[in-house]
Formats: sequence, C-alpha cells, structure tokens
Amino acid sequence: MAFLIKSMVGNPLKGMGLGGGEEKAEEETPKDPAAAAGMTREEYEEYQKQVVEEKMERDADFLHKKAERATLRVCLREKYRLPKSEQDDNMLQMAGDDVDVPEELLKMVDEDATEEEEKDSILGQMQNLQNMDMDQLKEKASATLTEMKTKAEEKCSVM
Repeated sequence: MAFLIKSMVGNPLKGMGLGGGEEKAEEETPKDPAAAAGMTREEYEEYQKQVVEEKMERDADFLHKKAERATLRVCLREKYRLPKSEQDDNMLQMAGDDVDVPEELLKMVDEDATEEEEKDSILGQMQNLQNMDMDQLKEKASATLTEMKTKAEEKCSVM
C-alpha cells in the first residue's frame, strides 16, 4: 500500500523538487577518485606511484630480513646437526646469495657458543662441582641409601 502511494505522489513531486532528494546525493558523489581525495588527476597519479614504490620498498626490506633470519636458522641447524628446513631453503633461494646474517645476531650466537664451550670443557665441569653443596649431596645420598635398605628389608625375609 505504501509503495502505491509513494509511486503516485513521489513521482510528480520529484519534478518540483519537493521530494525524492535521495538520487541527487548519489549524483553529487564524484566518480573520479582524484576528485574524491581533493587532488588533481596528476597529483593523484603521482601519489599512487609513491604509495606503490613505498610498498615495494617495505616488501623488499621485509623479505631481506626474513632471509637474514633464515640464514641464521640454517647456521644454527648446521651447528646443532638438526634436519634442514625446506621453508628456509626456499626463502634463501628467493632472496639470492647476497644475504648475510646481521652482526648483532652473529655476536649473540658467538656468545652462546663460547658459553656452551666453557660449560662443556673439563674446567667448566670442575667449576660446577665447586658450586655444588656437598652437604646437600651427602644428605641425598644417605637418604637414598636408607630408603633402599628399608625397601630391601620389607621385601626380603632374611634381612
């Protein structure tokens, strides 16, 4: 019913400018994106070029950093004799051969390696022995021995 009334009254009133302003709003919206952004066509094209160039630079930097991380992971996998990762190999192939591990990461890896070497050496093991609490070790050993004796007495009828 409302549709019928609107079509009968609305159509004649549109010509007078009294009703139906909805279509004018759609016509006022500019179809050109440059005009919508408040720029001339040339300014808009230059802006779009800059946006694309910046995106390409960001993507290239991102890929380079990912390749650096992949290189570091490959080095660590070789060091610890872990299986190779196909994803890392693919990343390195995409980036090319000019990828080096950042110096900061290399320093961190080298520091960890020297610490591990010190711990693995005989002197490192001796330092660990010095840091142990001998009284605590004696208490643990005697507690274990008495526990074993009691269990043996429970199980063995001769003792």
